[in-house]
Amino acid sequence: MTDFLPARALATLWLLLLISCQAGCGVAMAPLFGPRKVTVSTKEAVPNPLFVATVDHEGLWNQLVDEIDDYFRIAREQRVQETGGVLTEGRIDTHPLISATLLEPWRRDSTPGVERLEATLQSIRRRATVRVIPRNGGFMVEVTVLKELEDVSQPERSTSSTPTWRHDGSLVRGDSQVQTGPQTLGWICIGRDPSLEQQILTELQARLAK
Repeated sequence: MTDFLPARALATLWLLLLISCQAGCGVAMAPLFGPRKVTVSTKEAVPNPLFVATVDHEGLWNQLVDEIDDYFRIAREQRVQETGGVLTEGRIDTHPLISATLLEPWRRDSTPGVERLEATLQSIRRRATVRVIPRNGGFMVEVTVLKELEDVSQPERSTSSTPTWRHDGSLVRGDSQVQTGPQTLGWICIGRDPSLEQQILTELQARLAK
């Protein structure tokens, strides 16, 4: 797994500086941590899955796609369809996206606070899956956001695995390539992001209430 990187450590120092400035000057810092729409009261958690009382599955789907598109790039859509008088389950899958850092306040795929700070200090990506399940009188909308941590071959500033050259006269192929620095081995799932799930569902609920 990645160590703290100098560039990201610098971002942390900036964060601490801004926090100290807030304490001394009373400056509102919320926009720095990423935009968040103030739509409805968030004192109570929104159920996940969320029941939406509507029979207009096309209208619900369009609102849902528009909301998810504010956060991720959609990879696949399987719309709710009516077959033989029965509605089928709909599903949206997104492409994985490297999570927004403190230096990217315009992006909305990391929620303000701890999640955005974590994404600044480590290489984290997110992907979302949305299920639209028909129920009597409406639909259940389930949002799942998974977080994945980058797994690398070595810390970025480590020299433990740097290549060494041979001087014993062995034949070296001219087309061989030497890769230096850490290499990505894959991504490790580290669980769900309930804060982003809540934000998406809260804003979807507000959209449908208009």
